[in-house]
Amino acid sequence: MSTKCNHNIASLNHIAPIDRLQSCGKPIVIAGPCSAETREQTLQTANQLASHGIQVYRAGIWKPRTLPNSFEGVGSIGLDWLREVKQQTGMMVATEVATTAHLKLALQAGIDIVWIGARTSANPFAMQEIADAVQGHEELTVLVKNPISPDLDLWIGGLQRLYRAGITRLGAIHRGFSTSVGQMYRNDPQWHIPMELRRRIGKMTILCDPSHIGGRRELVPTIAQQALDIGFDGLMIESHIQPDDALSDKQQQLTPTELAKVLAHLVTREGSTMINENLQLLRQQIDDCDHELLETLCRRMNIARQIGQYKKNHNMQVFQNQRYETVMEARCEQAKQLGLSIDFIEQLMQAIHAESVRQQVQLFNENSI
Repeated sequence: MSTKCNHNIASLNHIAPIDRLQSCGKPIVIAGPCSAETREQTLQTANQLASHGIQVYRAGIWKPRTLPNSFEGVGSIGLDWLREVKQQTGMMVATEVATTAHLKLALQAGIDIVWIGARTSANPFAMQEIADAVQGHEELTVLVKNPISPDLDLWIGGLQRLYRAGITRLGAIHRGFSTSVGQMYRNDPQWHIPMELRRRIGKMTILCDPSHIGGRRELVPTIAQQALDIGFDGLMIESHIQPDDALSDKQQQLTPTELAKVLAHLVTREGSTMINENLQLLRQQIDDCDHELLETLCRRMNIARQIGQYKKNHNMQVFQNQRYETVMEARCEQAKQLGLSIDFIEQLMQAIHAESVRQQVQLFNENSI
């Protein structure tokens, strides 16, 4: 890392928690629908959330979607609805901006908080344009979601651009990372990345978006609790009065009543010593590694079964001794280069190979007379 980059991170370390979002030591909660769809839906959702004590209301106005025929938001008319939310409930309001045009309209509408989405934060040119446009608006709170890819430096770079533009009410939102590998989550959490962001930038406000990480409403409580256990400052959660009828992300939204129940059961941990915090971070990284190991083993066994099917179709023996010896030799050599115990790797590879053989033999016996 260059000296210049180190200086920039040192500057970001001076960012204090966002004062307007703090709530007597309680986790920050920003909630509202994925999209503002109608005036009635926007206001009804807001009023219900306000009745449950939510102080910051979020709603997407412009929706960056993959396909052009998808619902891409209602546009600037939704800003009028957010103004009404402020007037009726007293809540602060937040929306996503992806262009300088979005930002200017949001500022004109008196939006309190803007966030920058994963697609935009992945583009340094777009981030710089927004940073240039936000100069002179130091009162604005800006939150930056992690880029789509697990690139911590890209995330930090986007935050730096905004900080240089004079934005000190600056925070980050962890929404997980896109992956082509099938898994239980919509976006892979890779918790070690926001934890490293915390380590580098200290007291900057970091929120978790369990709605986008999970992709399903039933996963939101567990992910939210995990985020608080790790030490996130709060949550951004999607809530809609009729989630099943939502025009976007219906599977991951909770009703305001459901959200209130989730929040009521969340446990806020007391601060601990630095040693305990570091131990917690390391254990979470262990969990992440184990998760990756299991997914890799699953992919390996799927491939082994495909090989077994090929052997069955071509009347080949399951156990191929020459291939086994070649693999073991190569893996042990790699283990040696990586500083791993060769004995351990031999035992591990023997167990993996034995399971692969077992599954192939089972395949051979399927449908046999």
